[in-house]
Amino acid sequence: MEEYARLVGKQPNLVEGYAAWGDGFDASGVRAAWARGALTLVSWEPRSTTMREIAAGRSDAYIREFARAVRRLNLPVVLDFADEMNGFWESWGPKHATAAQYVAAYRHVHDVFTDLGVANVIWTWAPNIVNPVPDVVLAPYYPGAGYVDWMGMVGYFTRGEDTFDAVFGRTLAELRALADKPVLIVETAAEPTARRAANVRELFAGVSADEGIVGFVWFNHAKRADWRLEAGSAASRKEFRRLASGPHYGFDVRERTTARS
Repeated sequence: MEEYARLVGKQPNLVEGYAAWGDGFDASGVRAAWARGALTLVSWEPRSTTMREIAAGRSDAYIREFARAVRRLNLPVVLDFADEMNGFWESWGPKHATAAQYVAAYRHVHDVFTDLGVANVIWTWAPNIVNPVPDVVLAPYYPGAGYVDWMGMVGYFTRGEDTFDAVFGRTLAELRALADKPVLIVETAAEPTARRAANVRELFAGVSADEGIVGFVWFNHAKRADWRLEAGSAASRKEFRRLASGPHYGFDVRERTTARS
């Protein structure tokens, strides 16, 4: 967080971490981020099991252990279970699970938390943008309004997608046809090409113009492409830094989010 803050000129107020199925809940990491004014988003990836097995209760002991750790912490946590469920590359995607099996697993995990009285989770349902996977309709994968607090999206600016609407427009329309809920871009970035500075402007402009979007996470890692801000041009880093200085970004989440007991 400190290195990223130096890079962009502002302390981030949202940080994302990834938990494999079987990992414990990183309470100390969430607590440390909160102490610096940042909300934590946990992307929970069930790669070592199946949606059918989760829905049947075969992971219940583990889910309960994770849920109790979240409850003990009693700080707000954004939980993103099995995102990109419409992506063929995921082990819980359309090649490996039906929409009904995915929904049953998501609801089961949510119900375990609810039965244990865990009330400090912001449940986020986050498909991949529909542009690369146009044949997968999102509606059958939606767990229902009672199971989702925020709608999420995973989408990146690539060489063929240079505008905010080109990347996110169709997906936003599908999400809002399902429910009127806040939207969080749980992963995004732009390839380190000559277009990156323009892509950064598009991202900030698109988020700022849409009151329903609560924020975004820049995926500052090298994976398939080098998405790190430091890998791009000086111009793109300068543009990100300039736009991040605006009043829409970087408020202290501790002043606007209250942990529920």
